[in-house]
Amino acid sequence: MRKTILPVSQAALLTAMLAATTVAAPSGGQTFTDPAAADADFPFQGEYAGAVKYDSGEAAFGVQVIARGEGTFDAVAYPGGLPGAGWTPPDTIRGTGVRDGNVVRLEGVDLGGATRRGEIRGGSLVVLDEGGDTIATLPRVNRESPTLGATPPAGAIVIFDGPGPVDENKTLDNPKLTEDGLLMQGVATQQEFGDATWHIEFRLPYQPSARGQGRGNSGAYFQGRYEVQMLDSFGLEGKDNECGGVYSVAAPSVNMCLPPLAWQTYDVEVTSPRYDGDTKVADARLTVRHNGVVVHNNVEVPKVTPAGRDGKDKTIGPLYLQDHGNPVRYRNIWVVPKP
Repeated sequence: MRKTILPVSQAALLTAMLAATTVAAPSGGQTFTDPAAADADFPFQGEYAGAVKYDSGEAAFGVQVIARGEGTFDAVAYPGGLPGAGWTPPDTIRGTGVRDGNVVRLEGVDLGGATRRGEIRGGSLVVLDEGGDTIATLPRVNRESPTLGATPPAGAIVIFDGPGPVDENKTLDNPKLTEDGLLMQGVATQQEFGDATWHIEFRLPYQPSARGQGRGNSGAYFQGRYEVQMLDSFGLEGKDNECGGVYSVAAPSVNMCLPPLAWQTYDVEVTSPRYDGDTKVADARLTVRHNGVVVHNNVEVPKVTPAGRDGKDKTIGPLYLQDHGNPVRYRNIWVVPKP
């Protein structure tokens, strides 16, 4: 694995912010679908970015801070900036933090063995020297997908538009809506589609004590067979079973998952498998843009992914939004079929 060589003072500064261990916690706990009703840890979770100064200059860094329940946090630092905004995989520095009232304290040991500290307070991640003075400040940033709220183009079929004019009972099988008009998970389109371009907006729940596949899990099954995973993978490595992954087939090139309860987008180009009679001569292919960033470029999908419809490749099928037991929400879903 390639390593980035940092000046000693820069490396010390990063490890000042982040420890080298991960806090373990059980799965389960509370589930929040409304930011206004979330716990006291929620305001600290998120992304921070800015310049870190060292002896010979400065460098851009991004940090993702992930709530893990009961006042504990994981944190990931990205040299160059946040994922999709300057960072070049795979280099990261991972660590932990603990909330003390209105401050989250981050602590770690630098490369020289000295204990260093950082704090999240006042909307920024502040790095402290041994005397407690501020030596760097990374403000909080709230990124949005550039395709959020995208208007359906000419030729699009609108599947769900919330309070808009489209009747979801005519486009979806047995749709269920929340009180505020969002589409709930566990629903499929009535119409089947082949080659097409899809736009889907989704929001993952905040489940700080949950772990792995139990944390904000759903999935978009294109043609009912090829799943692009939805999961609260904020701050994780970005595997094929995490957000943006083609489940069991391909990991995203970069983990573009935003924090839970932020609206996110998938813009997906679907190419159906090709047949000569009963013989498949070409696999299905997917190009996936997660929050505007290409994470799969025309990737082959050689099989129906787990839990896909009837286990057989076909050239058409519905969009299915999986119910994995977590309250994932959707809005602004449309498709442009290709001739």
